[in-house]
Amino acid sequence: MSLLTEIFITLKSTIIDVLPIISIILIFQLLVIKKPIPKVEQVSVGFIYVLIGLALFLLGLEKALFPLGKMMAEQLTEPLFIFGEQGQVGLSSWADYIWVYVFAAAIGFSTTIAEPSLIAVALKAEEVSGGGINANKLRISVAIGVAFGIALGSYRIIAGHPIHYYIITGYIIVVIQTMICPKLIIPLAYDSGGVTTSTVTVPLVAALGLGLASTIQGRSPLIDGFGLIAFASLFPIISVMAYAQLTQITQIKTHRNRSHKSRSHRYKR
Repeated sequence: MSLLTEIFITLKSTIIDVLPIISIILIFQLLVIKKPIPKVEQVSVGFIYVLIGLALFLLGLEKALFPLGKMMAEQLTEPLFIFGEQGQVGLSSWADYIWVYVFAAAIGFSTTIAEPSLIAVALKAEEVSGGGINANKLRISVAIGVAFGIALGSYRIIAGHPIHYYIITGYIIVVIQTMICPKLIIPLAYDSGGVTTSTVTVPLVAALGLGLASTIQGRSPLIDGFGLIAFASLFPIISVMAYAQLTQITQIKTHRNRSHKSRSHRYKR
């Protein structure tokens, strides 16, 4: 009965949260556009599915993903795991947490690859560009950026460094890349940084950050625990523009090699 009660409470709060969205849509549809809602029954059933799905998703976060991220952080930072039975009690340096960085990078990459928002954006980008942008390569480049960002963010939490040094440096790199990157990829790169912070990635990343800050001595969950999501949003922008720049350089080299071969063939003839 306790689980049913939690589901009911979560569903109730979800309905309250979604009501403003439904109200705005109805007001604009009926009073501004002044047209009836097409397929009312289908739309109503869809909203019911959305409400039930959101409620179950939020309950799942609370019951599974957040505890899982915290548990992994606790296990990976245990002195017994790092040093073994004969190891020292205290941790000497940031290098002792190598498995934390590996786990952070792996969880960042895997959750980003599975992110529905990123899949949708990548497929649309491939469709609009006429195949010029490969959806799978775009997803992989974004995932690499997220993996690096979360690993670096985990290092920041363990080392205790102020977050603004990393964020300022990262955006300086973004600004420089924006000035020299192919113009067609820049808006997509910025959007790619936003879609990574969605339904799959955020819960695990937030739980990992809070878990690390809670288990490492001298760290505050409020000050140090948050901020990993900022890294997950920033570094995909860098990685996508870097992917575009590398692709452009490769294409230029390929074109030069073909031109050189063509000229050599003409001279031989």
